[in-house]
Amino acid sequence: MNDLLIKNGNICLPSGMVKKDLYIRDGKVSKIGDINEKADEVIDASGKLILPGLIDGHTHMDFPFMSEVTADDFYYGTMAALGGGVTTIVDFITPSKGENPLDAYERWRKKADPKVVSDYSLHCILRSGDKTSLDAVKPLIDRGVISFKLFMAYKNELLLDDESLYDAIKEIARHGGVTAIHAENGAIVDKRTEELLADGKIDPVYHYFSRPEIVEIEAANRIAAIASMIGRDVTLYMVHTSTYESVDIFREYRKKGYKFYNETTPNYLTYDYSVLEGEYGYRYIMSPPFRTQAEIDGLWSRLAMDEIYVMGSDHCVYSDEQKKRYMDKVPPFNEVPNGTPGTETILPLLFTNGYMKGKISMEQLVSVSSTNPAKLFGLKNKGNLLPGYDADIVIIDPKKEFTVSYKMLHSNIKYSIFEGEKLYGFPEITILKGKKVMENGRILASAGSGKYVPGEISK
Repeated sequence: MNDLLIKNGNICLPSGMVKKDLYIRDGKVSKIGDINEKADEVIDASGKLILPGLIDGHTHMDFPFMSEVTADDFYYGTMAALGGGVTTIVDFITPSKGENPLDAYERWRKKADPKVVSDYSLHCILRSGDKTSLDAVKPLIDRGVISFKLFMAYKNELLLDDESLYDAIKEIARHGGVTAIHAENGAIVDKRTEELLADGKIDPVYHYFSRPEIVEIEAANRIAAIASMIGRDVTLYMVHTSTYESVDIFREYRKKGYKFYNETTPNYLTYDYSVLEGEYGYRYIMSPPFRTQAEIDGLWSRLAMDEIYVMGSDHCVYSDEQKKRYMDKVPPFNEVPNGTPGTETILPLLFTNGYMKGKISMEQLVSVSSTNPAKLFGLKNKGNLLPGYDADIVIIDPKKEFTVSYKMLHSNIKYSIFEGEKLYGFPEITILKGKKVMENGRILASAGSGKYVPGEISK
């Protein structure tokens, strides 16, 4: 017997919150109700909230980019995930130049399997529209990789031209996969960066001015138009959406029957680009950049209207030393590795700034951070607390306040971009398939205990 009983908690179900007991057997939710059966372990959750484990659909662990490799490998990164109530991450396979994506898949599995403490699934970046890349789509789907990321930025590295985008989206759709898109007009970003540097404008804040809102909006409009030419079998997923205008573009296509969805991150709901102006502005350099207060407000309103489908983190962590290129001073903005931590703070940021302020309901919070990503990425037994689902569970004390410090977090860096923020909603307990894997900030799981979860195409 391997039973766990959670008593007296407020459980978030698709139908709403219910104050009931939750019984777990053999890693699955067995029943919900007034339960008096004996169990191997009983947790009294009086006054606590019981949520499905979060699914972070956007992480970059052990990720090579801008001549660096992220500070969080799959061990540190998934410890951070569990610390924030994330029980499953979806990471990005990143083939090297010229590498067959199938070989990159094997390499990513070998990196992840011995280290993960959470469950994980995988997307794959296609850095080319050539025959080798497109021929890998169906075999990767057979291996459980059902979503493929394409880039409209980073010339000579990841950028695909419109013809290649069209071919790749068409092939992905032919096999029922999901196209994830990084939507920025890379040519204009490069041109504006060149102009700013020529004028001596090198400080971190100019990262924002090199990639203004319009470069995302134009790219979102263009990729939606290209995808719509292929047809309504396309599932298009815009990652790290930073402008409400991009959400509006996709909404209009959904009204016409297209399956176009937006992801955003808590970063874009929390700070404006003024964070780039401070002493530690370089820590906040990511792409797309932090935006204006008008964009923050617009994204919150669209989240409240259920027009944003997924909340990811884009967890892509670099140390101070990496961010500063091992120099005593901050390098020009275009040389700072792009990325910020985030997987451990999705839940408290959404809970504090969304739910507690009345901007979104608890059901909406759970939908965007758990239920919807499970549906989109074909994680069949995840994202819900109904009987039969994996017992991936987060228990939080809604009245307990935390002051964020990197010392309480689990990433392999010595800062948090949310340092000093007072937040509610950090988990007391995280449960993965019926086992406690985090309690009061202490990780209880060992490296390699997490499992690969293949995505399945909906029939």
